[in-house]
Amino acid sequence: MGGTMAGKPFSESNSAQLVAERLDVHADMRLQGFMVPFITHLHKLIQETRPSQADWRRTMEFLTDVGHASDGRRQEWVLLSDLLGVTALIEEINTRRPRSATPNTVRGPFYRADAPRLPLGANISLDGSGPVLWVTGTVRDLDGNPVAGATVETWQANPDGFYENQQPDQQPEFNLRGVFTTDAKGAFRYRTVRPGGYAVPADGPVGRLLGSLGFPLRRPAHLHFLIKADGFETISTHVYDGSDPDLGRDALFGVKDELIGKFEPADGGDGWALDFTFVMVRARKGRAST
Repeated sequence: MGGTMAGKPFSESNSAQLVAERLDVHADMRLQGFMVPFITHLHKLIQETRPSQADWRRTMEFLTDVGHASDGRRQEWVLLSDLLGVTALIEEINTRRPRSATPNTVRGPFYRADAPRLPLGANISLDGSGPVLWVTGTVRDLDGNPVAGATVETWQANPDGFYENQQPDQQPEFNLRGVFTTDAKGAFRYRTVRPGGYAVPADGPVGRLLGSLGFPLRRPAHLHFLIKADGFETISTHVYDGSDPDLGRDALFGVKDELIGKFEPADGGDGWALDFTFVMVRARKGRAST
């Protein structure tokens, strides 16, 4: 009889090892550094939870549904990562900053990279629906110096808690979105409406699954900011309404004391006003801003 080419038989005790051994040792080492532990932990999870074939088929069906629910306007995969706290954990690992610097938070699934660039003072509320909010902000470095020429992207939900790309037939294109550039004093300003808090989408596979487990799905009212400047680490963050009752149970784990803003009555009684200072950190050597 000739020798066998079957190699080691696949078993519960060596399953992860056999899969990992099939990876090309000359392949991308950074990718392997992630995939080998991923395979190991995944197999360990299966061994610990011992799902039936029917359980695993339901898992595959859920992941398929997440993929089908994702498109250019809605990113269900991002929502899954956000709600499981994975996005927040990755931000914590990769953006450790001095306490005086503005921390990063999750970007969320409703960001659009094609928002229009606008002049300072512009009104980003294209339908004028809701109480007026006047936003002024300053971008500074750790020494308090202004960061002139910084790009400030902002986006938010409307007073009912819906983003423009959630309601393409009800809100104007690019409603409550805009891109500004700070002036010589590192300042920017614009007009908008006061955002409302909201429940994260529960009509998709992610919301249905976690909602069935009693997971809190509400987000406190907030504005998103993405701030970039040459030589600095990018800030991707929120500013939260300090009066919102859901601050302590944000579904995306994004609330930090440094990011809680004061929405105060505007001068002259014309709506509300928010003033906030963002503090940027110089990019570390060998690490480009993102």
